[in-house]
Amino acid sequence: MNWHHPHSVARRGAASRWIVFVVFGVLLVAFFRAQVLHSSRYELESEENRLRPVPLPAPRALITDRHGVVLADNVPGYSIAIMTSSEDSLRATLEILANYLELDSARIRRIIRRFRRSSYEPTVVQRDAPFDLVSALEESRVKIPRLVIQTEPKRWYPDSSVAAHVVGYVGEISEGELISSAVPGARSGTLVGRDGLERTYGDRLRGKDGVRFVEVDALGRTVRDLVDDGSTLEPQQPDTLRTTLDMALQKYAASVFPSGSRGAVMAMDPRNGDVLALYSSPSFDPNLFVGGMEPEEWQALSGSVDEPLFNRAVGGQYPPASPWKLAVAVSAIKRGIVTLDSKMTEPCRGGYQYGNRYFRCWKLDGHGDITLREAIQYSCDVFFYQLGLKLGLVNLLHDGVELGFRERSGIDLPGEARPQFPGSTEYYDRRFGPRGWTSAVTLNLAIGQGENAQSLSNMLRFYAMLANPRGEAPEPRLVVGDGGKIRSLGLSPSELDGLRDALVQVVQSGTAARSQIADLKIAGKTGTAQNSHGPDHGWFIAFAPADDPVIVVGAIVEFAEHGTRVAPMVTRIIAHHILGPTAPEVDTSELELVLPADSAPESRPLFPDTSLLRGRDSTQSR
Repeated sequence: MNWHHPHSVARRGAASRWIVFVVFGVLLVAFFRAQVLHSSRYELESEENRLRPVPLPAPRALITDRHGVVLADNVPGYSIAIMTSSEDSLRATLEILANYLELDSARIRRIIRRFRRSSYEPTVVQRDAPFDLVSALEESRVKIPRLVIQTEPKRWYPDSSVAAHVVGYVGEISEGELISSAVPGARSGTLVGRDGLERTYGDRLRGKDGVRFVEVDALGRTVRDLVDDGSTLEPQQPDTLRTTLDMALQKYAASVFPSGSRGAVMAMDPRNGDVLALYSSPSFDPNLFVGGMEPEEWQALSGSVDEPLFNRAVGGQYPPASPWKLAVAVSAIKRGIVTLDSKMTEPCRGGYQYGNRYFRCWKLDGHGDITLREAIQYSCDVFFYQLGLKLGLVNLLHDGVELGFRERSGIDLPGEARPQFPGSTEYYDRRFGPRGWTSAVTLNLAIGQGENAQSLSNMLRFYAMLANPRGEAPEPRLVVGDGGKIRSLGLSPSELDGLRDALVQVVQSGTAARSQIADLKIAGKTGTAQNSHGPDHGWFIAFAPADDPVIVVGAIVEFAEHGTRVAPMVTRIIAHHILGPTAPEVDTSELELVLPADSAPESRPLFPDTSLLRGRDSTQSR
């Protein structure tokens, strides 16, 4: 074949023309799709390269007490960020910023990780920046072209430590939470609740973030802020979260709690479960967490032997001591074993001989031959030793479970501890072997010691049932909702009246006689919980007016030695709520405790000392 023959040349020329036509046709179609059909898409990509979104954090919802007093607010704050598209330019800008703020290697690594998660948005360097730092950076903005400084809402707790364990605090979302999508819709820098109501109602408190745009050049440097072009989407703040707390009562409870002591006090309305006050001591300042906390500060706070971050009202577990005797009385009355006028076989002579062991009463010279009503009034251990034996361990454990002493109270706060209470005798079989235990455990449980550890919130709910004319109470609540589980004592009105009258006698002439308030009928019960690590803990739970209760208040004070020392503080809180600031004062000087320097927190025992089970020293409670 001759490649230079005119026919061959013509054929090759024709083929070449078709190839050129096809290539140009494909290019024409591609240009048509890009410039006509998909023009809006590429225009948007071009705009995205030119415009960068700057998130506008939404203010969290306000938290108020029942009267509208603000517990958690928002105030203006400043954040410092860097707008860049490459890690190299980020590092270069951080070197400049190091002249203005402290940037150690660990902090720089955190900033770079934040950039890698979302390189298209400004990378936050510091939140809650002080005004003098912001002013210095604004003056040097020419040297730092990628700098972004904006005003954003900053969480503020006006009463700080007074309600810290109720309100809680916020912190920036962690990398793990972002990866696991634990908080739907969250992004890097989102504030989430870490404790208290801030955590429980985090979804209701978190608003919807807005966004504004800035124009950048090819190097990612800010050219101008597009605030007035209508593209800004304003953040949305959610509705205020109104709580049941009475801030005036909360402040008063905090003021009368013994300085330097560990423990908690809680008040609620027995009619509806509204929590009126809840204070845990020692407390902390939640404002310290706003904007982040230095590692050294966190270690000092979280590593303190006093555990100020620990909410003792819901998380602390203590032997319930004598306040538990009312649960034993309820069980025995409901089963028809005794009435309020029943007496035991053996009068109280200061102790009770059971087998080869002698179980003492707190009153060494004894209470004599007394009724159940008087045994409650004087907190007689010997009477309840015998009542526990009459009731039997199986019934005692079954009824304790039915009354809720194996369940959480249901309060809407995080960290509530599950009570420690045996569900049946199988617990003792597992722990000590089949029949490796004796009925001495019954005597121990009957006076609120032994394998029984309760939180203040759970004990308060039980006393709310005693206070309620119907013998029932809902779960304690800090935010009114759909209502929780209603638990009932199952006693008749006359039986409830008899128990309340016995508790009135405790305050008028019994173990809490020094705490009575003139013209106010208060019903309550003291308790002294054994502590193997130092002085005993003190309990007192009371409600008033006894004939139509509107408030029940309970307190646990570690190392108080006796419940009688705690009672005056509780009755003062009750009087302040019912009678107002002019209520008569009660002497609380005995409660000005000096905390033992070498005493470890006894807030979370696995169980109190169970040496009784093996025949050692006996116990006593009042």
